[in-house]
Amino acid sequence: MKQMTAAVDTVLRLIIVIAFAVLVTCVIWQVFSRYVLGTPSTVTDEMARFLFIWVALLGGAYTLGQRRHLAIDLLPTITHGVPRLVVNAAIIGAIALFACVVMLYGGWNLVSRTLETGQVSPALRLPMGVVYIAIPASGLAILFYCLGFVVDLASTGQGPNERLEPSAPGGPLD
Repeated sequence: MKQMTAAVDTVLRLIIVIAFAVLVTCVIWQVFSRYVLGTPSTVTDEMARFLFIWVALLGGAYTLGQRRHLAIDLLPTITHGVPRLVVNAAIIGAIALFACVVMLYGGWNLVSRTLETGQVSPALRLPMGVVYIAIPASGLAILFYCLGFVVDLASTGQGPNERLEPSAPGGPLD
């Protein structure tokens, strides 16, 4: 599982870095073309918006996988033993449920309906379904990370809000 997680991390990191680099380039060109050339580029404006969507959604999934997402960890912090395992399992379940229902099911419905209607972006003439596919793609990544969280919870007792470290006295099961 660790090798698969490392591979998914690498792919997501690569996509995010490339998309972010292109996004920054688009924004710089947009500013340059608007204020220096006097004719703003509509293509780079639209491309920057679409890349921002991809960077935000895939970046959120990647951040979740790195256990660096924002979290309110009051219950996992104040519970110990079996109740802590139950709380962490419920947290993982809630994340997975959201990823399944909203991101995969809802996102895929959005993508398929948008592709069926033939909606394209004004400047790039890009099918909007291609832009929206970031939603189910990041949902899949989130589900993959949830699977890893379940494995970690079963093997080490550490939940999705805890950085993985070698078990030590005073750990999550104590």
